[in-house]
Amino acid sequence: MIRIFIAEDQRMLLSALGSLLEFEEDMTVIGQAMNGEEAVTNILTLQPDICLMDIEMPVKSGLDVVEELKDRGASCKVIILTTFARPGYFERAVKAGVDGYLLKDGSIEDLAGAIRKIINGGKLFSPDLMLDVLRDENPLTDRERDILRLASQGKTTKEMTKELYLSYGTLRNYISDIIQKLDAKNRMDAVSIATKKGWI
Repeated sequence: MIRIFIAEDQRMLLSALGSLLEFEEDMTVIGQAMNGEEAVTNILTLQPDICLMDIEMPVKSGLDVVEELKDRGASCKVIILTTFARPGYFERAVKAGVDGYLLKDGSIEDLAGAIRKIINGGKLFSPDLMLDVLRDENPLTDRERDILRLASQGKTTKEMTKELYLSYGTLRNYISDIIQKLDAKNRMDAVSIATKKGWI
């Protein structure tokens, strides 16, 4: 019996997924969560075989959860289920070692098939997502992403120089490069573009 945990913040979808997967003879849903914090706690306690994980959840995102589970040595396999075909999300999920990354618009039969394939050692990634990644590669370096993350938190230039151990001139050069790479109007426009793409 494949033991499944579902993390999804939309109550109706969470309930529907759980009910439909319970109809599969070889599957049972052993737990559910509607935010990332609950998901981490329950997954570590219940130790499911596989987790179906939404990305955009309260408290912690699905990607935060996956990274934390990896850091804490959890052995369950993970399928990200999302409505967001954002290349940055996909890159981060692959780096975190997810086993599947699928869009939510598939059928329950496709999902059940994906679960079986992954339990048997396979990997499964939506072709649509793969195309988006190839079309829209992240041009930002790790340092540039750090700068944009801090800017998105409302940090001032002075605070950023202190936190990143950079001189004012170096930081200004980085920001200028970021704006140019993203074809942005200013720093906050760059934050908005990178956020929409899932790059920060």
